[in-house]
Amino acid sequence: MSFDIANNVALQQVLATMEVERKRIAGTQTKGYIFIVTGIVLGILGFVLGFPIPAVIAGLIPIIYGSVLFFKINDSLTAYQNAYKTNVIGAALKFLDESLSINPYQGIEASEFMYTQLFSNEPDRYKTEDLVMGCADKTRFYFAEVHAEYKTVTQTKDGTRTEWHDIFRGILFAADFNKKFNGVTIVRTKDFGAAFGAWFSKNLFSFGHNDVIQLENVEFDKTFVTYGSDQVESRYILTPAMMERILNLNHQSKYNISLSFIESRMYIAFPLNRNYFEAPVFKSLLDPETVNQDISTIKFMYDIVKELDLNTRIWGKE
Repeated sequence: MSFDIANNVALQQVLATMEVERKRIAGTQTKGYIFIVTGIVLGILGFVLGFPIPAVIAGLIPIIYGSVLFFKINDSLTAYQNAYKTNVIGAALKFLDESLSINPYQGIEASEFMYTQLFSNEPDRYKTEDLVMGCADKTRFYFAEVHAEYKTVTQTKDGTRTEWHDIFRGILFAADFNKKFNGVTIVRTKDFGAAFGAWFSKNLFSFGHNDVIQLENVEFDKTFVTYGSDQVESRYILTPAMMERILNLNHQSKYNISLSFIESRMYIAFPLNRNYFEAPVFKSLLDPETVNQDISTIKFMYDIVKELDLNTRIWGKE
């Protein structure tokens, strides 16, 4: 679906107002970059010509001025980025469904991130934002951007070296499944190599080798490995139709997805390689493609409920 920006008068007015601010921020940042680069060039040139002290002075002045420009525009940049999420993305959500809303300052807590049982490491650094909530017909859902990392510390001859590694970067989606599960069902892709071994070790007490479920769909079993602490229930969840829908959803995603079914909730982890819902600085807001990329992501998440047919109540919630 393409969000009809051209005919949305209210959104056009918001974008026109924000475009003025965007240009002011872009102009200031461009000026800041120019001064900083000029200072670096002057410094290098002075050292090459044999005048190190004048080179330092001549280089530092424009570098400091450029840094001051970035500092002075920072509050305006933050206000502009928040206005984009609230006014532009917020308007797009209402266009899709009046029940949808976004809170840029909230996300999915680290405790719930681990509760999904989809990840092998507890995060040492965790960031989440842009919580979107709403209902698609009868099904409540929410999703947020998550960036979870763990760190490793190694001894070196000069002391220690700390390195950060991604556990997950993308969107974590949760929806009501209208069924209180007795067990836990995990559907994970087979393509994450060494990470799979780490995940299995982490969840060894929840799942043993006997909990691997062989399903009737050959393509599904080739793509995913399925664990269930209650095999009867897992097979009841993963009907032939549901497996086809999950495969179809996986094909539509840029990277392979993973799912878990816990208590009465379904979680889907969508790995992504960029930060969504961020206002552009050096690209015009009046270019429809600028906004449509974020709108397409929202629409994709909204359609998951329909794609997986979660509004069909095959069970009553117990």
